[in-house]
Amino acid sequence: MRIAGIDYGTVRIGIATADPEVGIALLFGTYARRNERLDAEYFRQLAAEERIGKFVVGLPVHLSGNESEKSRQARAFGAWLQRITETPVEYFDERFTTAEAEQLLLDAGLTKKRRKDRLDQLAAQIMLSAYLESGAQGQQAPDSID
Repeated sequence: MRIAGIDYGTVRIGIATADPEVGIALLFGTYARRNERLDAEYFRQLAAEERIGKFVVGLPVHLSGNESEKSRQARAFGAWLQRITETPVEYFDERFTTAEAEQLLLDAGLTKKRRKDRLDQLAAQIMLSAYLESGAQGQQAPDSID
């Protein structure tokens, strides 16, 4: 069973994968959203071909730990993802992952276009790495992250 980390976005979704026994999250790709039917087809295929046994969706929360509108959207996406793939979904705090990914890409000297192409999947990798380091303990129920 593999795990897929999801950096949710309304336009692009960053994806990283990991074999929990190895404990290393790898970049997988960035999916450009199209429409619900094509999105469902993509994620069903991803779950089947990559043998995904669990999705971990990053929750963007405020510094206080309170959830935002983006958190609610990520939770709704996670519920949809679980329903269409029939694969369990957990949620994990993704505070600072995009900022960390942006800084890493800047430090690497990539062009703006190359940074944009890699940002979401790198944020997913950072979040999934933190999830694995935490002992793979996310949140299954749609409660607040507090």
